[in-house]
Amino acid sequence: MNYDNVEILFAEDSKDDAILTIRALTKSGFSNKLHHVADGAEALDFIYCRGNYALRNTTESLKLILLDLKMPKVSGMEVLEKIKSDLEIKSIPVVMLTSSNEGPDIERCFALGANSYIVKPVDSDNFFRAIKEIGIYWMILNQPQH
Repeated sequence: MNYDNVEILFAEDSKDDAILTIRALTKSGFSNKLHHVADGAEALDFIYCRGNYALRNTTESLKLILLDLKMPKVSGMEVLEKIKSDLEIKSIPVVMLTSSNEGPDIERCFALGANSYIVKPVDSDNFFRAIKEIGIYWMILNQPQH
């Protein structure tokens, strides 16, 4: 599979949340350059071109990483910490997209360098609208750091 044009990495272990998010991004026109992974270890493999992604071309860099907080193998917080401690990729915006609205989780993610922390809306209409707005803001409106 060709991963050269991927601009959004989406790490989410819940199949239902992944389907809703991908559907919302598709309807908003952002899914053509989206890659979904189901856990934090696979996210790191994708980012660092390891394992199944060893042949991925890194000349096309990611423009956005959407991370669930609580994932198997490696948590979203651990992935965030790794990304933001790496000088070569720390400028990639990371949006925590999670169901946790716990104060300590929010504070820790921002302390680690998250660019945004969004609690997934429970109702599907609000969820769809939130995902669409994330795509518009981070992929169109936001000016990336160079």
